[in-house]
Amino acid sequence: MVFHSTTDNVMTIIGQLLESYGHGTLDAKVSRYGSGHIHKTFLVDSPKAQFILQSFNQKVFPYPDRIAGNLQLVKDHLREDELDFELPLPMKTTKGSLFSEHGEHFYRLFPFVSGKCIDKVTNPEQAYLAARAFGGFIKGCSSIKLDGMQEVIEGFHDLALRYRQFENALKNTQLNLEGEVKEWVDFYKKQVLLVRKFKRFAETLPLRVTHNDTKINNVIYAQDFSKINAVIDLDTVMTGYVFYDFGDLVRTVACTEEEASTDWLNIDVDLGKYAALLKGFGEALNGELTDQEKESLPFGGEMMACIMGLRFLTDYLNGNIYYPISYPDQNLHRAKNQGLLLRALQSKREEIATLAEKELG
Repeated sequence: MVFHSTTDNVMTIIGQLLESYGHGTLDAKVSRYGSGHIHKTFLVDSPKAQFILQSFNQKVFPYPDRIAGNLQLVKDHLREDELDFELPLPMKTTKGSLFSEHGEHFYRLFPFVSGKCIDKVTNPEQAYLAARAFGGFIKGCSSIKLDGMQEVIEGFHDLALRYRQFENALKNTQLNLEGEVKEWVDFYKKQVLLVRKFKRFAETLPLRVTHNDTKINNVIYAQDFSKINAVIDLDTVMTGYVFYDFGDLVRTVACTEEEASTDWLNIDVDLGKYAALLKGFGEALNGELTDQEKESLPFGGEMMACIMGLRFLTDYLNGNIYYPISYPDQNLHRAKNQGLLLRALQSKREEIATLAEKELG
């Protein structure tokens, strides 16, 4: 939220925003909520109810109208009884809009869902529950007509596009390509084989409505971790392939280290968590997946590690202009982290194929 004023003025602004939803009050308590970096998110505790108020980052999402349109389709076509968790969609203002405005900034209000958000899975059961929820979201959206869905971030998971951006950065970089930089540039150059495989899948797999940002902190667990209370952060909902959602789960859940880690020797794949992801995703989409979609799921883990590594390395070559950094080589280290994960996934292809055959049939 972009507030540069006194506490009284801040509360006045919040009150005005809440009024646009028919919940105006100056008695609300407001505190930062969650660990997201794209939008600033706040918990609003008012006498009427608790809400999530979120300022909207238009630099990352330049087409808010497309997001609103996609979420309206989900709202119109998804029956709540099709899901075993909540899907907290943006609330409408008194004028019927999914966004409210104050000055030059956009805001949204969501119903609050209690529970726990985590940034790292500690056991296979947590991985299983998250995968089943994200798979359930895909299945629940299967009746939505795809021609109404719009692309909210152009080329978001297009590996071929990200590889071309990497090649362009290589041509124009001011850096000397030597030492560790050259090592990881050469590594990612060799991933052109993954790009070719991506193109083959994209030509033959069915498009579906997918979440497209299946990080573990985009689900809310029950307090006792017995179930998923909600799937959240739906701004990236658009058409995609099932391996997008499964792949990002693998990237962020089955890796033994988080993507900011520089503990190079401990970056590996946790096959127990990987098996749990396959089981949960497969159970949720039982009878829905084609044989080729099942075949694409292990590729998804490699592809998502590759695409994020390429994006980090491209930004490093371009002078760190996109991702915020806290030290000069951080984007190089992020690319190395994802490269080590990708290398581990590729070295375990046989074990992963065996797990996929067991869990998906």
